[in-house]
Amino acid sequence: MSEKVLMKGNEAIAEAAIRCGCRHYFGYPITPQTEIAAYMSKRMPKIGGTFLQAESEIAAINMVYGAASTGRRAMTSSSSPGISLKAEGISYLAGADLPALIVNVQRGGPGLGGIQPSQSDYFFMTRGPGHGDFHIIVLAPATVQEMADMTRLAFELGEKYRMPAMLLADGTMGQMMEPVVLPGESVDPETIPATKPWAVTGTQMKREHNIINSLYLKPDELERTNFERFERYAKLEKEECRWEEYMMEDAEICVVSVGITARVSKNAIVAARKEGIKVGMIRPITLFPFPKAPLAKAAEKVKGFLTVELNMGQMNEDVKLAINCSKKVAMCNRVGGMIPGADEVLAAIRKEAK
Repeated sequence: MSEKVLMKGNEAIAEAAIRCGCRHYFGYPITPQTEIAAYMSKRMPKIGGTFLQAESEIAAINMVYGAASTGRRAMTSSSSPGISLKAEGISYLAGADLPALIVNVQRGGPGLGGIQPSQSDYFFMTRGPGHGDFHIIVLAPATVQEMADMTRLAFELGEKYRMPAMLLADGTMGQMMEPVVLPGESVDPETIPATKPWAVTGTQMKREHNIINSLYLKPDELERTNFERFERYAKLEKEECRWEEYMMEDAEICVVSVGITARVSKNAIVAARKEGIKVGMIRPITLFPFPKAPLAKAAEKVKGFLTVELNMGQMNEDVKLAINCSKKVAMCNRVGGMIPGADEVLAAIRKEAK
């Protein structure tokens, strides 16, 4: 039986991960995601799980690699500078085709930047956070409920396509509290490795050895592996793109936004509609794969687009690519931990409606 509780976004991620069978958490504290580690430190010992505060972010991601190799659900979490340190390990996870959950509750940058919310890791996460040709699944929640729901989804998609998955939130989403419905029945973690024939679980002299590795010394073999991996990415894009459309039926202006700025944008859209401005929103839920098709379809009827972001225009570029620059793509943005108010977004909508 499910239950409805009031939870902080970071805590909702942690509890959802536990309920969907994650028993291995490796991390390191950094604002504004430390509540995930703190929650795990209390819960994991009580349920026979593993909580380990590693000596560094680099150590933590490599511990995830080890646990994921056995077919277990494993995760780590951090914020922007910490994710930079994990980038090499994420590349190794991708190179070994290992599913794992990585949570990035973004803060401002570059460098140490600040501890306030940001969306400035968009390029870093969607282009492949590490060296080499690869991608990871990137999900962008906009409510605490979605923080919980997408935690499960990230594990499931990662396992289906054998690749790391990222929950990409901003500091506001991690810190805000909202009612969230949590599933009452947990996934039995002991059943999960059995669904993964590639896992290193011990052969018991009943099967061939499984080898987890990302090193290919023969160029033709590495090329073949990379081509196969990108075939999976293409299938992922075809079958797993997710987005939300809001008031788009007759829209002449399309706002594109994610996370906390999408919530602000909805309020601005309601206000603009009262003024007679036909505006709607497409909210990408998967940032990789990016929902190009609905944006291209919208471009056939709208006059223009407006991205609302907490960065210098990173998603703006993806919108332009999705619509082949066929329409103007304006921007309303704040950076450094600042969040635009609904009045600012409304002013930007009015400007584009002229």
